[in-house]
Amino acid sequence: FMIAFYGFVPAMVANCCLIINLFFTLGILASFQAVLTLSGIAGIVLSLGIAVDANVLIFERTKEELRAGKNVKTALADGYGNAFSAIFDSNLTSVITAIILLVYGTGLIKGFATTLLISIICSFYSAIFLSRLAFERLLKNPRYENMTFTTSFSRNFLANTKVDFLAQRKKAGIIIAVVAVVILASFVFRGINKGIDFSGGRNYIVQFDHAVKTADIQDKLSPLFPESSLSVITIDNDSKVRISTNYKIADETEGVDEEVMHMLYTGLQDELNGMSYEDFSVSNETVGVVLTEKVGPSIASDMTQGAIWAVLLSLIAIALYILLRFRDFSFSVGAFCSLAFTSFVIIGFYSLFWGILPFSMEIDQSFIAAILTIIGYAINDTVVVFDRVREMIGLHPKQDRGEVINHSLNSTLTRTIMTSATTALVLLCIFILGGETIRSFTFAMLFGVIIGTLSTIYVATPIAYTMQRRKLAKKSK
Repeated sequence: FMIAFYGFVPAMVANCCLIINLFFTLGILASFQAVLTLSGIAGIVLSLGIAVDANVLIFERTKEELRAGKNVKTALADGYGNAFSAIFDSNLTSVITAIILLVYGTGLIKGFATTLLISIICSFYSAIFLSRLAFERLLKNPRYENMTFTTSFSRNFLANTKVDFLAQRKKAGIIIAVVAVVILASFVFRGINKGIDFSGGRNYIVQFDHAVKTADIQDKLSPLFPESSLSVITIDNDSKVRISTNYKIADETEGVDEEVMHMLYTGLQDELNGMSYEDFSVSNETVGVVLTEKVGPSIASDMTQGAIWAVLLSLIAIALYILLRFRDFSFSVGAFCSLAFTSFVIIGFYSLFWGILPFSMEIDQSFIAAILTIIGYAINDTVVVFDRVREMIGLHPKQDRGEVINHSLNSTLTRTIMTSATTALVLLCIFILGGETIRSFTFAMLFGVIIGTLSTIYVATPIAYTMQRRKLAKKSK
């Protein structure tokens, strides 16, 4: 996709930097003897998204300088210079998030934070320094002096757009209000499908000697666990499943664990080919229950509080940094509301559609990792737009603020769509090919990329504009 959009040479420089970034990240993790978890992969995906984001931003700024009549060498140098502040801000906000999650997060969230922190540092180094060294080397060869950073496919893509985004803010506000009401109603009447991380419960990994269908297993076991949540998903292959339930999780009576194991054995009789209960219940690596995990209510409560605090503190810290960096309260409030709305919509979507879409939609630690990934990703887009607004205000202080913001949104529109598209391509591949165990997690991220991009345009920017307009009106009086 990068080659099709920016041409072979610029795209391959960016792509090689991504490979080097991944190499360094995995190397550092290996030196720490770290375990690569699902949340860790989320951190790596986000860092790759940030690295691509940096290259796209540099290339787009370089294209602007080329259109102004500069030669490639000067345009590229100015492109790096003009893009640096936005890249630095977006990386630092993600670092702040990672540090807070590392301190206040629990379990898998700490793994996410550690991997994200390492990956961001590597991505900043590769995107800013290594790519520039590569271009400086290439430009010594005359054959590369005519690079345009475009192709026939992208040359006129969103060129000179003049969309009046702020004129759409009232319609957008109505849609946002309707979405919020629907989601709140879903929270009241449907609730959310808590995983055992947050509700407490038991996990059983069961290995069969033949392929099974999770829907059939679910139908056989559901009548045995009345008024309790039960989920069955495939693990690794069609003959291994994970069965999760919160049945009698708060009951401390002796023998409850044995009772649940007997119920599983009874419900799975048709699939066990005459296996005895003793062989079924003894953890082994061949057939039967190969792993048992229990999360008590008190542990689940602690994990829930840790996840909530981690997310809230991340949102607050990002808002404070935006305030410090831009010295404008409107930008800080806009960024906070945009990220909060994005998180709210993703959770609400999972409340609306759990039990309807054909994959697990549990709210668990992996889901929280996805939310945090999206928060880190979405703020990058918001920072880039706000950075352009600040730049345009400095260049045209007396121009109408609405015109300044609309121009900033239009001038960054190609970059917004490009970074969202490249990230979505990766997530779509993982969603289709990655297996059932991470499908829900990947879907949350994929959905979040779309909502996060729209939130920047229709939540963050209109809020900042409204607050700035009121401030300017007071000054004029």
